[in-house]
Amino acid sequence: MSSEREELAPFVDQDVVLDTRGELLYIGKLKHAGDWFLELVDADVHDLMESRTSKELYVLEAAKFGIKKNRHSVHVRKVEVVSISRLADVIIY
Repeated sequence: MSSEREELAPFVDQDVVLDTRGELLYIGKLKHAGDWFLELVDADVHDLMESRTSKELYVLEAAKFGIKKNRHSVHVRKVEVVSISRLADVIIY
């Protein structure tokens, strides 16, 4: 049986998308997966309440054109994250 840390290990040092329960979306390089937080560096913290785009469209644009970095580092509470994926795994259509 693998631990949560072992399952997250392949994502470390990769550009990832963290989809949350709310309107915040995080895109950046996963630097560290701790017990309570995920640390992203060179990250984009995007509040979809202040945007006209959907989460899916915003992620697609990041995959096409790159991450719009607005944080050197951000720590995201793991309990808020509902999914994690590599930005490279986004299918561009």
